[in-house]
Amino acid sequence: MAIYTCVLLDVDNTLLDFDAAERQALTDMLAEYELPHDAEACEIYHKVNRELWDALAKGQISKAKLFQTRFQRYMKAAGLPDNGKGPAMNDRYEELLATHADLIPGALSALQELGEVATLATVSNGATAVQQARIRDSGVERYMDGVYISEKVGVAKPSAKLFDHVLKDLGITNRSRVLMVGDDLLADIKGGQNAGLDTCWVNFKNEENHTTVQPKYEIHSYEELYQLVMEPEELENVGVRNRRHSNEA
Repeated sequence: MAIYTCVLLDVDNTLLDFDAAERQALTDMLAEYELPHDAEACEIYHKVNRELWDALAKGQISKAKLFQTRFQRYMKAAGLPDNGKGPAMNDRYEELLATHADLIPGALSALQELGEVATLATVSNGATAVQQARIRDSGVERYMDGVYISEKVGVAKPSAKLFDHVLKDLGITNRSRVLMVGDDLLADIKGGQNAGLDTCWVNFKNEENHTTVQPKYEIHSYEELYQLVMEPEELENVGVRNRRHSNEA
């Protein structure tokens, strides 16, 4: 039996390359509105968007407010006049984002291996329509025992209530055998900690932790995750298919 018999995984920049998807969707949307859509525009938007999602994780803003105001804030940060089309720009951006299911290299292979020994589920804060399409089209969904999106559940990371819902729905009672894996310290790691779970920070870009949130583990590759989840004998069988795992955790 694995060390962790249930692994909860964030989606964006944990399994799917959100940065690539964001860049392409933003570029296409800004071009449609005949606005600057170069690298500088992407950098400005990314900073504005990151600040808003961090504010959401801290409970300072609602997701509805985030979606309603982020392009108004972007226009201001970019030194562009407010065209009054911020909400419409956001809707179009979300439509385009849903069409980009860019995988992080090795993600599906990792899910296949982890699914041999543990119950897997995604836990995401993204918009429901966008995330459902990307999780499905990327091939991630077929490895999951559950797909949970905060907008659909009605509560977002880092609230423990989201994880309570996920674990109850999966039938998991022993939280000591559950590992929360994600790239966002304020949402994924803090959320896992709030729910009494062990946490693993996905740090593929070798970034510095400038927060007070300290994960139990930090990984720089999916292979390192195997070492945390699997017992030695299971590690020896990586690549062997049709192994059985227990859903009891």
